[in-house]
Amino acid sequence: PDYMLPAALVILETLPLTVNGKLDRKALPAPAGADFANRSKEPPQGEIEIALAALWQELLGAEYIGRCDHFFELGGDSLLAIRLMERLRRMGLATEIRTLFTAPTLAALAATLGSYREVPAPANSITPDCVALTPDMLPLIDLTQAEIDAIVARVPGGLANVQDIYALSPLQEGILFHHLLDGEGDPYLLLDVMAFTDRALLEHYLKAVQHVVNRHDILRTAFHWDGLADAAQVVLREAPLPVQELTLNPQDGDIVEQLQRRFDPRRHRLDLGSAPLLRYVVAHDPMHERWLLLQHMHHLIGDHSTVETLQAEVKEVLAGRADALEPPQPFRNVIAQVRLGLPATEHERFFRDQLADIDEPTLPFGLSDVQRDGAAVLEAHRMLPQDMHDRLRAQARLLNVSLASLCHLAFGQVVSKTSGREQAVFGTVLFGRMHAGEGADRAMGLFINTLPLRLDMGDIDLATAARQTHVRLADLLRHEHASLALAQRCSGATPLFSALFNYRHIAGNGQAISPNPAEATHLLAAHPVEGVSWLHGEERTNYPVTLSVEDFGHALGLTAQAVHPLDPARICGYMHEALRNLLHWLEHAPHTPVRQWSILAADERQQLLVDWNATDRPQAEGTLAQRFAEQAAR
Repeated sequence: PDYMLPAALVILETLPLTVNGKLDRKALPAPAGADFANRSKEPPQGEIEIALAALWQELLGAEYIGRCDHFFELGGDSLLAIRLMERLRRMGLATEIRTLFTAPTLAALAATLGSYREVPAPANSITPDCVALTPDMLPLIDLTQAEIDAIVARVPGGLANVQDIYALSPLQEGILFHHLLDGEGDPYLLLDVMAFTDRALLEHYLKAVQHVVNRHDILRTAFHWDGLADAAQVVLREAPLPVQELTLNPQDGDIVEQLQRRFDPRRHRLDLGSAPLLRYVVAHDPMHERWLLLQHMHHLIGDHSTVETLQAEVKEVLAGRADALEPPQPFRNVIAQVRLGLPATEHERFFRDQLADIDEPTLPFGLSDVQRDGAAVLEAHRMLPQDMHDRLRAQARLLNVSLASLCHLAFGQVVSKTSGREQAVFGTVLFGRMHAGEGADRAMGLFINTLPLRLDMGDIDLATAARQTHVRLADLLRHEHASLALAQRCSGATPLFSALFNYRHIAGNGQAISPNPAEATHLLAAHPVEGVSWLHGEERTNYPVTLSVEDFGHALGLTAQAVHPLDPARICGYMHEALRNLLHWLEHAPHTPVRQWSILAADERQQLLVDWNATDRPQAEGTLAQRFAEQAAR
């Protein structure tokens, strides 16, 4: 049977032995990609399998693809999955993205091709010479004529400057809610500070950014909600980049620190009704003979992939290759999938099946407040040992699951142990580009979404739990554009969860990136520009506990954020220990019940079980009654 066939074959000249002459299992090398890739030499059969194999070879860089080869074993990840789906869509062979995760072999995936049709986005009927805008011209939002007229009246330049109007995505609605809830500061305002060697380079950089803004709808988008039944995002035809220049005195302290204090997102806010939601501040730093540029970007218009695309295109424009950029993809495509795709009843049915029996919130450390402004959030980073990374990938391949699934399972155990709940529920950040229409792999905008993942951490064995986690994540992909509010209403707990997990791929696009979470996720990491250096950046959420796993392809990093006084380094430590113990049990006893899996390091276990229980005291002489009387007298 298939499950008894070896998933990998590693050739050794000799087996490593212990000093006692026994097999040293810890010294056995983890299988590498090539050890898995040659599992089957059976060639692809038929036109579809041959065409699919050619795509895999191109995307995965593999020399040979057999019909039983596994997409994720060959190095596939979420980014490559989206590119694969895009290429298949162009060939008229689209399939549901979930199928790639549940049937990831070439033959199994090929059998499903051509079975899926995405909802086409309706055409934008607003032209530059429109003299009137009516509700029937806005198929992606429900507005009355009075509401439309009110929006147009607020737009600089009036109707001639309106390119499109449509509704918000579910996550955009949530972010706008928290912006309105907090009177001071904004947890979803992203800040970066860059240094330029000279003023001319800074000016060229800003002109390149304006060129990118002119290309992409989402960067020219403003948000309106006053007097509207539903909030609207309005795409302007022209949106000049706001640039403010300051003269700061070095005697008042470091110029970078002065900029950070003055524009700290904990106190500073943007006018969301004025596009673009990308603002810049220029200041000269005479002490270091450089020019500084502070960038504010609101999370409403972009995620991490958007920041990478922005920087990549700016770099191309600076290099004189603007004409070679691919045509921009409108953000309205994802709104079309949200509004016209899977109906809300389907989302509700799915989440009721998952969450209907959850009647208590999952609150690590008892922290329930998910409406903070992020002001008290602290951050910590950690890299996992290389050996742990290699062994985790090997176990993922052996189990036919993704590495992301194992990391979700490990975080589920951290959440379970720190909340006392065996039915652990936490938010997971979905990429949001799996069902986002044509060009989603290169489009700019806020595609990500946060949805609840429920994991049962009781008597189920570890191997089964890993496969179950993989299936649940695959099922969640079909609902990646569902509303978090809808999902939470399908349970009996309020709030449903207070911990957030984000598994993100850090792609270098051929560039060398420092395998350090604190450095590799910044603005210039994947697309450095000569003469420009990144000095500072921060992003926060309003969740009291957040853990991100950075997948560098060859290494794993951890970034934890926690609200004071909880130490985020402690979260990194629990996750590290959870992954270490998960590896131990999967390698030696994969059928061990999940509840026996510990997240405590040896020093904390010693503290909890021994040190804090060292309550022995010398016994005083006399009877109990005499000792009681002495204590009363004291």
